[in-house]
Amino acid sequence: MSGLQAKNFNAGYPKKQIIKDLSIPMLSRGEITVLLGPNGSGKSTLLRSLAGLNHATGELLLDGHDLMQMPFAERAKKVVYLPQSLPAGVHLHVLESIVVAQRASGGSSDDKSEAEVMALLHQLGISHLALSYLDQLSGGQKQLVGLAQSLIRQPSLLLLDEPLSALDLNYQFHVMDLVRKETQKRNIITVVVVHDINIALRHGDHVLMLQSGDLIADGKPEEVITPDSLAKVYGVRGRIERCSFGRPQVLIDGLVEHSVS
Repeated sequence: MSGLQAKNFNAGYPKKQIIKDLSIPMLSRGEITVLLGPNGSGKSTLLRSLAGLNHATGELLLDGHDLMQMPFAERAKKVVYLPQSLPAGVHLHVLESIVVAQRASGGSSDDKSEAEVMALLHQLGISHLALSYLDQLSGGQKQLVGLAQSLIRQPSLLLLDEPLSALDLNYQFHVMDLVRKETQKRNIITVVVVHDINIALRHGDHVLMLQSGDLIADGKPEEVITPDSLAKVYGVRGRIERCSFGRPQVLIDGLVEHSVS
């Protein structure tokens, strides 16, 4: 039973339920699952609920163990959630903030640990920021530091909420490529929210497509992202074609026209 699975999962806020009786098939270790859906479909709510940050009911099984029954501190050792932006006003050096994250997950504070942090910063292309303060970084730089803080904690389940939103095209590709490599190398389960459907096609192993808190489709990206699902969920007329390298990509031709009675 290696992986993540949800059964009869409900989540939301005290006065509004967003996720309704959701059942998610087994999400395998070593793979990236992409959450897709229009604004307001419940993607971020689901991600926060998987992390234990929103009220939820039902079963949430990680390697056969129900996360819903775990104390939050124990759950937080297995599950790491990266929000869209880091908290403002934190006056720590980048290096120090990542060492703190490492210690919080049981890591040591020796020279080997600092070397591991620096190696990770180098992989992310931000080693030059090691002695910069968090509150002096750009939004994109903060997101990269947040990713480093998340990976250094060695999670079993990594939850990334729009990690590319403040990044330019170069870093978007770089980060998704790194996330894929780290997901495979560490044999973790990664669930990521993105808005760019072509990123899901290129970098995702599995896709969950949500609409109004319901799971509309799940499976491999090319099975889920179809002209029919684009019309039903996003209200657009689209097609999937292959580029000169043979990679699938979405092309949007217009909006779905709704008949007026």
